[in-house]
Amino acid sequence: MVMLLLGTCLLYCARVTVPICAVALSAHFGWDKKQSGVVLSSFFWGYCLTQIIGGHISDQIGGEKVLLLSASAWGFLTVITPLLTHISSAHLVFMTCSRFLMGLLQGVYFPSLASLLSQRVRESERAFTYSTVGTGSQFGTLVIGGAGSLLLDWYGWESVFYFSGLLTLLWVYCTCKYLLTEKELTIPMEYLTRGLSMSKQSKVPWKQLFTKAPIWAVIIAQLSTSSTFFTLLSWLPTFFKETFPESKGWVFNVVPWLVAIPTSLFSGFLSDHLINQGYKTITVRKFMQVIGSGVSSVFALCLGQTSSFCKAIVFASASVGLQTFNHSGISVNVQDLAPSCAGLLFGVGNTGGALLGVICVYLAGYLIETTGSWTSVFNLVAAVNSIGLCAFLVFGEAQRVDTDSAYIDL
Repeated sequence: MVMLLLGTCLLYCARVTVPICAVALSAHFGWDKKQSGVVLSSFFWGYCLTQIIGGHISDQIGGEKVLLLSASAWGFLTVITPLLTHISSAHLVFMTCSRFLMGLLQGVYFPSLASLLSQRVRESERAFTYSTVGTGSQFGTLVIGGAGSLLLDWYGWESVFYFSGLLTLLWVYCTCKYLLTEKELTIPMEYLTRGLSMSKQSKVPWKQLFTKAPIWAVIIAQLSTSSTFFTLLSWLPTFFKETFPESKGWVFNVVPWLVAIPTSLFSGFLSDHLINQGYKTITVRKFMQVIGSGVSSVFALCLGQTSSFCKAIVFASASVGLQTFNHSGISVNVQDLAPSCAGLLFGVGNTGGALLGVICVYLAGYLIETTGSWTSVFNLVAAVNSIGLCAFLVFGEAQRVDTDSAYIDL
């Protein structure tokens, strides 16, 4: 579990290298805001394309193999990026393609993780395990934000790429050498062929899955939570900078993500504890989702109404922190419903969430321009969260739907 947490941490370290170095890259290559925006957004288009296929292959050959292959590739790509920019003269095209490829490679990570945990972790321990591994995203953001900023000031933007890429390759080496056996690292050709094929031989019960209301409920909820997370991630720094221009950037860029780490761990512990105490799995999942989508939205609405910087930090931290309860709600509910193809289903939801996130991020900017008020942005976050939450509360279940076995009341 520790190595998976580190893997998630390094995933975000590599992902955030360009945003951290955006100003330096723009100055170095002479990009304007639109050109920088093209480079930054290209990651998400690549990220959308490999979610489903990554989850499907993981269900067939094992999530650990897909994780290590993708990490090796994105770590190598991160290391060579500064070197190749000095060779190529078309810097904008190269960096755009590099970020698109980075999105393709990292898009398989979370579906593979969902597949791996559904096959290796017991139901009563899934929430805490997933929540713990999920804190790597906050750790990674903090690590690259702190160390990356120092490296950027001391040695230039290239050092941030070397730092992130080499650490990722070191993680892959240590995982392969000390934690996995040769058998676990071997990919039989027949399984690889089957994993790359979406034919009937893949044995995915498409009709059985997508005619079930609980499947659609968890997908809609995942669409909602992913898109609102991207919206807050994209616009919170601008909100604080414009609303409280005298505030320190490190406060509002660090504090909410620091708060999210213990809340994520607590949500996983509480969820597994309640299930072990005898509460129905679906009851616990819905309770976690009410906090993750419902209560967090209340604090987001409060954020749009306050004129106090201290209160704004509290509300933002509460909203971002409580969103991590989703890890113990819908994120593990996919594994409850279909452990045999959890990676595939997680990929479907994550793909839609990323696409809807792009739309919501743009819509938030449009609302700010037309209304001149940040309240409309937080109203949008609350509205989208409410749709997903209602769908999950009404139609969500926790019994398996990927088999024809007898119904088991959970």
